[in-house]
Amino acid sequence: MSAAAQRHHEEEEEVEELDGGPTRIQKLEEFGISSGDVAKLASAGYHTIEAVAFTPKKALLLIKGISEAKADKILAEAAKLVPMGFTTATEFHQRRSELINISTGSQELDKLLGGGIETGSITEIFGEFRTGKTQLCHTLAVICQLPFDLGGGEGKCLYIDTEGTFRPERLLSIAERYNINGEEVLDNVAYARAYHTDHQKSLLSTAAAMMAESRYSLLIVDSATALYRTDYSGRGELSARQMHLAQFLRMLARLADEFGVAVVITNQVVAQVDGAASMFNADPRKPIGGNIMAHSSTTRLYLRKGRGETRICKIYDSPSLPESEAVFAILPDGIGDAKE
Repeated sequence: MSAAAQRHHEEEEEVEELDGGPTRIQKLEEFGISSGDVAKLASAGYHTIEAVAFTPKKALLLIKGISEAKADKILAEAAKLVPMGFTTATEFHQRRSELINISTGSQELDKLLGGGIETGSITEIFGEFRTGKTQLCHTLAVICQLPFDLGGGEGKCLYIDTEGTFRPERLLSIAERYNINGEEVLDNVAYARAYHTDHQKSLLSTAAAMMAESRYSLLIVDSATALYRTDYSGRGELSARQMHLAQFLRMLARLADEFGVAVVITNQVVAQVDGAASMFNADPRKPIGGNIMAHSSTTRLYLRKGRGETRICKIYDSPSLPESEAVFAILPDGIGDAKE
């Protein structure tokens, strides 16, 4: 590498760290951790110092060649580089004010969500079939690539598809609406089809490696729960299913924390068939995944059908948004506002 190229590479790394992005795991070598141990961490799926700092010690001990003494030293060095103590609410408020929201394509929906889909957290979209969950995912996959001032996240998109409903031609028609090059849009979407729950979970380790290499602003899992309904059946496997689902959702939350990406997951619904529930509740449908799903998602959005192409989005659960509704439409060029 020439001196100029080396200087440019160092400048790029400095900019990345100044931007508040995650720190590459290789930086631990400067703090007395051997390159062999760093390589072991990377091969186990830890590509940033944040990933190590957010991991319990027992998880590091499972890595072949990492002893208890090494794990203690690695965690101690990581803790020096990643602020994990108390901070004032003022500082935290300042950090939250810098968060980017990714537009949904509908002004009404953006208004309901306080600007769009929040980065750095998990947004769950649930509803029955044909309510626009996958259409919203496709629209977000394009909008996340736009500049910040146009409601985008200036980053690429990772799309994990468990139901085989991803359609690149849909992205092209949405790209046309925003006057951006269709080929570039497709190049900026990394797509993977998940075939079983273990595969779905292992794809997140690959996603972490890709996010450490390049800027991504959105991670979509459509749908997060479909494979769990078929891979685990009956009450006998309920505990194992919920434990596996909890680990998958924890990995998603870690990616959101570590890389500041917006995580959007879709969920299916189940009809409550007990008489009492349907007698007092006008809508007997509820999201699957139980309490584990409910506690893992930061914001939960419930979609239901309206007239024609219109759909209604209700804030089902959110730490900061009031419970209210907005009407949007599924248009030929993605999600938009309903025409009067």
